[in-house]
Amino acid sequence: MKTRALLAVFAMTCFAAPATAHAFLQHASPGAGATLAVASKEIALEFSEPLEPAFSGLDVTDGAGHGVEAAPAVISGASMRVSLKTLAPGRYRVRWHAVSVDTHRTDGAYDITVKP
Repeated sequence: MKTRALLAVFAMTCFAAPATAHAFLQHASPGAGATLAVASKEIALEFSEPLEPAFSGLDVTDGAGHGVEAAPAVISGASMRVSLKTLAPGRYRVRWHAVSVDTHRTDGAYDITVKP
């Protein structure tokens, strides 16, 4: 009986699905450090895990720290998007925070530049 119990525990350990991880940023458009000849109308981020919309967000600010979003971010599945106002030449900061459906939080930021 003891052997069967040990075998059952061993089998469950070997074949158990791995726990979901944090939602890591997989792709950004425009990407980190991008220099754009034409201003983007949207920032789109793709993550490794589905997101919890109520606890995730995305904002974009100009060099003076003013928000340049045209509307609130839209979060669906593993993606986050935000429409932008018309961007003047300059540097912009993209900041995001993502809470995956398993409640793990990640965040990050990067810059993009619009050429004159």
